[in-house]
Amino acid sequence: MLVDIQFSSAANEWPALRDAVLQAEADGSNTVWVFDHFDGTLIGGDRPVMECFTLLGALAAATTTIGVGPMVANVANRHPAVLAAAAATVQRISNGRLRLGLGAGAAPNAPWAREHHERDIPLSPQLSRRHDAVVRQIEILRALPSSATSPIPILIGVNSVALATIAGTHADGINVRLSSPDAAAFIAAGREAAGDRPFEATGWAHATDEASQEKARELNLDRLILTRLGPLDPSAATHH
Repeated sequence: MLVDIQFSSAANEWPALRDAVLQAEADGSNTVWVFDHFDGTLIGGDRPVMECFTLLGALAAATTTIGVGPMVANVANRHPAVLAAAAATVQRISNGRLRLGLGAGAAPNAPWAREHHERDIPLSPQLSRRHDAVVRQIEILRALPSSATSPIPILIGVNSVALATIAGTHADGINVRLSSPDAAAFIAAGREAAGDRPFEATGWAHATDEASQEKARELNLDRLILTRLGPLDPSAATHH
């Protein structure tokens, strides 16, 4: 099982993030992940979140081997063509090291929707339409000219069996919150929908959540993402 890291720009500025990622690369980590939010207080921070694709481009330019990716890029935050162009740009800067996590976003009445309401970003009240937006985004990404970018691995962050099935049908992998009591059901649904084709099962957990990390092993995941929400000590970036 690969063990990745996720750092938060809601609690850290660029120099600390860059240094932590360089340390993670030196330590042999496979991929570093960042958040796609606006309001840092939603993820326990004290400042606005850096725009994820801008940050990923900078991290790609500063590194040479480690994978980079958003976990997850909310399809409600950008026009599908804009997200595809941003992803393709990071893929080109990184020479093919982007791993793209996608998410369907929150319902308009969910606590997570506050940052969208404050910025007049519309959210569909229909779950099916939010799921359809994920499928449409994948279609646009798959249609990117091969001359412009190498294929981008796509994972979907899920919180329902329906979205897990979409991940298994349309994407290259799935990501679940390991503290969810339904994590095993989501992974099973994704794997079943994927059938015999290559499909990566991944989960995320807080770096201090040892029970969820053990669950990752029990579920035989391909990849575990350890999330660090607070200020970083670069020298300890990949130690847990």
